[in-house]
Amino acid sequence: MLTAAAITAVVSAALLEDAPWGDVTSELLIPADATATAELVARERGVFSGAALVRAAFVLTDPAIAVEMLVPDAAAFERGAVLARVSGPARGILQAERVALNLVQRMSGIATLTARYVAETEGTGARIVDTRKTTPGLRALERQAVRDGGGHNHRFSLSDAVMAKDNHLAVLTAGGLSVTDALLALRARLSHTTHLEVEVDRLDQIEPVLAAGVDTIMLDNFSPEQLRAGVAQVAGRAIVEASGGVSLDTVRAIAASGVDIISVGALTHSVRALDLGLDVVLHHALAD
Repeated sequence: MLTAAAITAVVSAALLEDAPWGDVTSELLIPADATATAELVARERGVFSGAALVRAAFVLTDPAIAVEMLVPDAAAFERGAVLARVSGPARGILQAERVALNLVQRMSGIATLTARYVAETEGTGARIVDTRKTTPGLRALERQAVRDGGGHNHRFSLSDAVMAKDNHLAVLTAGGLSVTDALLALRARLSHTTHLEVEVDRLDQIEPVLAAGVDTIMLDNFSPEQLRAGVAQVAGRAIVEASGGVSLDTVRAIAASGVDIISVGALTHSVRALDLGLDVVLHHALAD
């Protein structure tokens, strides 16, 4: 879950980065007693994510700023929709604007793209999940955005589950152990609460991996035809995940192969920020 502590840490760091010694433009140009009202407006349709980040950006800048969220996280919206309204000290609104937009545009972009992948796989039973290909320091935010788009999360970090990939197996078997024996030795040392997933890139690797009693087997860069063969070979003995070569053009065929999970790095590593803007709709200076 995206915690209050994580939100405060990320937003505080972003605000400090953007205005380490204050906003000299607003401080010199805008009267200290000026107030304003601004609206967060959608320039294109999408799925919203990042309400808590918008609120934090303005309130941490100036607690006197009032933030009214008009659209909840995970809600679809059309172009022109007003998503939030902020009012209060104009200097604070102008100072927080870019940080609020940077975060909500990225999160809403991720939610929107995720929703498109989920729609493409509707009715297949396959679950769309993210990967660890996230922006350093922003993983908790980006994972929340995936959930807001209707997707699911893979392991959050290297500490959460065992995922043995090709390089791990190459090191393990360098001393002459078979893949099965190496994984059985790993399983013997593993807590009963820790999930074990293993990646394969050929059909002939499936049986030796399954013989070790893994929980999930990842079929990496398999064609849809190979995925169908792999699913049939696994025959319910483990969860089957497809990874690699997944795009909006290919995801339907991948899902139709019968896999349980489709991991999509593109949800976070190459997403386009959604076009949202903050428009001042009312301003008033209180000077005598």
